[in-house]
Amino acid sequence: MSVRSGLSAARRRMLCSLGRRTVPLGNRGPIISFTFDDFPRTAYTIGGSILEQSGARGTFYAAYGLMNTSNELGEQFCADDLHSLLEKGHELATHTYSHISCRAVGCGIFCEDAERGRKAIEEVSGAPAGNFAYPFGHVNLRAKRVVGTRMASARGIFSGFNGPEIDLNLLRANALYGDLDGSSQAEHLILQNAKERSWLIFYTHDVRNRPSPYGCTPALFEFAVSVAARSGSRILTVQRALAEPESGISISTPEDSRAGIFTNVG
Repeated sequence: MSVRSGLSAARRRMLCSLGRRTVPLGNRGPIISFTFDDFPRTAYTIGGSILEQSGARGTFYAAYGLMNTSNELGEQFCADDLHSLLEKGHELATHTYSHISCRAVGCGIFCEDAERGRKAIEEVSGAPAGNFAYPFGHVNLRAKRVVGTRMASARGIFSGFNGPEIDLNLLRANALYGDLDGSSQAEHLILQNAKERSWLIFYTHDVRNRPSPYGCTPALFEFAVSVAARSGSRILTVQRALAEPESGISISTPEDSRAGIFTNVG
């Protein structure tokens, strides 16, 4: 192991062990959630359609400032996509407003942008946007402690399963990237999750025949959804998974507890 990879592993262990806010999964597993970051239009038009064909729904983490733009992931979402996915029962979650990394700016700026993004999503959905994902998967201890505790959940990109204890400040998630050459790994995760009766979260970005390095093909996504459906797992949005009475989690955060939460954080 190189010095760099060793330091990275130590940093990951530190982030996973500190600043935790845990709840038990209990006997609610196995659960699988399919999530999309940013999000490109193909995540909804193709990925969302594949989920719907199996009677399932996904969680779309939107950085509102990316609306109507284009980048290496393709065209980003438009306003009609937001309203359409909500009408079809998908979850609209938050991903900051400007899609900034907590490693690139001070904690105060990052937290203000997270709050701005949450409010923008709530204005569109008309409901609390309690679930959050760290842009680029970047997380530091201060962001985890400040942002994580003010959201119903905060999802990262550290691989693994959620359970028997769930860290709401840093949900584990697994990349679903590439083409069918990634099908074996996806199937392994799904079957292991079913065996352990835990909660498996997948994340990707664009879903198209020639995806970016951060997306997947429709073939791989359809394969993963079909294996998940056959595994005996429940395919739930993050919101649905956390809103079950057994979780003891409230998706909405009282306004009085949110007032001023992003002040004096440096």
